[in-house]
Amino acid sequence: MYTRIRDLPEGSSCFLFGPRGTGKTYWLRHAFPTAPYVDLLEARTVTQLLADPQRLGDRLPADCPGPVIIDEVQRVPELLNEAHRLMESRGLRFVLTGSSPRKLRRGGVNLLAGRALTEHFFPLTASELGADFRFERAVRYGMLPTLYDSAKTVVPEQYLAAYVETYLREEIMAEGLTRQAGAFARFMEAASYSQGQVLNVSEVSRECAVHRKVVESYFAILDDLLLGVRLPVFAKQSRRQLVSHPKFYLFDAGVYRAARPCGPLDDPGPIEGAAIETLVFQELRATNQNLRLGYDLYYWRTAGGIEVDFVLYGTRGVVAIEVKSRRRLTGHDLRGLRAFLADYPMARGYVFYGGDQPLHLDGISAWPIAEALQHLPELLCEAPKE
Repeated sequence: MYTRIRDLPEGSSCFLFGPRGTGKTYWLRHAFPTAPYVDLLEARTVTQLLADPQRLGDRLPADCPGPVIIDEVQRVPELLNEAHRLMESRGLRFVLTGSSPRKLRRGGVNLLAGRALTEHFFPLTASELGADFRFERAVRYGMLPTLYDSAKTVVPEQYLAAYVETYLREEIMAEGLTRQAGAFARFMEAASYSQGQVLNVSEVSRECAVHRKVVESYFAILDDLLLGVRLPVFAKQSRRQLVSHPKFYLFDAGVYRAARPCGPLDDPGPIEGAAIETLVFQELRATNQNLRLGYDLYYWRTAGGIEVDFVLYGTRGVVAIEVKSRRRLTGHDLRGLRAFLADYPMARGYVFYGGDQPLHLDGISAWPIAEALQHLPELLCEAPKE
């Protein structure tokens, strides 16, 4: 497997959240090979610890080599009280993983009184894959690690279809988050049409024939299960009237393609374009978190429809990124970036496009998309514009 560009804070306990299949468990077992490991996907372990959470301490050696790893902690939330006690009484450090933090956030359980940091785990990135990164494959199938594991023989389409179905069945239905499987399945299809678009909840409600308030709760479920992301509007010191609604993305380009119905009457262009934009977005999120760059992510769109796909804002400055799949750029393609840079002249402007040559266009750097993704850490780490 590939080396992940990732670390955890030294000496601190933490929650490590990420969707299933992103490689949390594999990475932790290789990063901390001698650490005690509690697997809450194992039925016997869950039964024993549900009956008596204090058995957790009995499982741990007096001198623990490294942090104690509890995998899928949301399956036994009561363990957090015991982990808290062991942190205080024995000075133990914990790494608590989860793919469904909803139970922890809404169940009123002990979240370790602020003694554990919150970290996030993402699919692979282009810089982690290195020379094995293939842009066309990433756009089609996404970046979940199983699809890049040479030791596993999987058919990507089958794996991704099963992945979407597994979440519908195991995470949504099994946890009782909704009792209407058909309604939620229709919602998932309708939501996939909103990928990379300004979110219109009323329109999604009409498309899937589900009440608006129910649709709002379904989007909240996707947020809480780390499957969906709502990207807010960048409105700091705005000189223009802006839209107010967020944009919506499923977390991985391959998962989006698997969730998005596609038949002979569908235009493949918008689907491909949304997948490319999703890939850029997931790379931005992962690189920002993995390297601890401290950016907040937004998009920018005026009421008149002028838009910049992604805006990163933080102590390192302001970065504006437009994504265009076409091979040749026109002045119209740069209209949004130019408007944004006129309002925020301190920002660095980039356009990631489908051509094969880097270009410099009146203060805007144009990069071939695949090359930009492979060099994203350097681009985001550049010094702020004077």
